[in-house]
Amino acid sequence: MQHRSDPHPEGADSESAQAFVAFALESGVLRFGEFVTKAGRLSPYFFNAGLFNDGAKLLRLARFYANAIVRSGIAFDMVFGPAYKGIVLASAVAMELARLGHNVPFAYNRKEAKDHGEGGLLVGAPLKGRVLIVDDVISAGTAVREAMAIIRQAGATPHALAIALDRQEMATENGQDIPVSAVQQVQRQLGLQVCAVATLDDILRYLQRDTSVTMAAKELAAHHAAVQAYRQRYGI
Repeated sequence: MQHRSDPHPEGADSESAQAFVAFALESGVLRFGEFVTKAGRLSPYFFNAGLFNDGAKLLRLARFYANAIVRSGIAFDMVFGPAYKGIVLASAVAMELARLGHNVPFAYNRKEAKDHGEGGLLVGAPLKGRVLIVDDVISAGTAVREAMAIIRQAGATPHALAIALDRQEMATENGQDIPVSAVQQVQRQLGLQVCAVATLDDILRYLQRDTSVTMAAKELAAHHAAVQAYRQRYGI
């Protein structure tokens, strides 16, 4: 399947990305405060896609993903969701893509091989052609590498990755910061195209909105300095 549209580096336009940030805040998925990341950094924000946890939120989330994917222009033949969060995401995104007129097969993996029934690690359509992996965020890229191995073992081609948020910060190797982001690692080292619904820059733009409207907007604006400082220290 080939999508054609106006390109955007992260697969989403500014208006859609701002709407997604607002949606993430409303859903409690995006929060501000002090949070320790997997890399041991003290982050002023936290993004937990597992809190898109009811039918209405999942439907809306799938629409953001599908629209970003279509706008990205990425060509692919099917969708794959790595266990566990990717299972729900890939299923929902495949349904929304079909609603938009792009009906493609989807599959996902189990963490443990099933030893009865149909057996095996894979569920859904047979993996073939160019595969779009759908997940929530990238931290170390471990889950992406595992998904790629599964796809290749099945004889298909891992081709692209769609995520909800690009944190745009330095990745780590052996406990040390390196001057590329996790997304850039996936693009340069693993050769995947990457589509993100929104980025850390989009969060910063949202925090810089007109603060004269509501008290809630003023409270959000108060977090801008901390997020900006984090971006300056760890950003790519």
